[in-house]
Amino acid sequence: MLKQWIAAAALCVFGLAHAATVDANKATPAELDQIKGIGPATAARIVEQRKTAPFKNWEDFIGRVQGIGPGNAAKMSGEGLTINGQSYKAKTATPATAAKPANTPPAPAAKTPKPAA
Repeated sequence: MLKQWIAAAALCVFGLAHAATVDANKATPAELDQIKGIGPATAARIVEQRKTAPFKNWEDFIGRVQGIGPGNAAKMSGEGLTINGQSYKAKTATPATAAKPANTPPAPAAKTPKPAA
């Protein structure tokens, strides 16, 4: 009997974890609405944009769905939203060069001693 309870509990946990993932290209408006941060209006915009073409990736999703930016995408992804099975990974800016202080005068040239005569 104990084994049956453990098996049932494991199935429930797996079912909850599995249900938490929602793909924006496949979900119904009701499924999208279950994601924290997506309400009926946003779900409708997602479905409307999806009719044109499936979302290629997160950048495509962010560019096409009004009101969703990188911050919202990160939150929605954390709540289980995926695009083609992929979670959102924010692009991190990598500086090309180190920051230089503005208007810094050049360092004075080192003085070289004069040779003795």
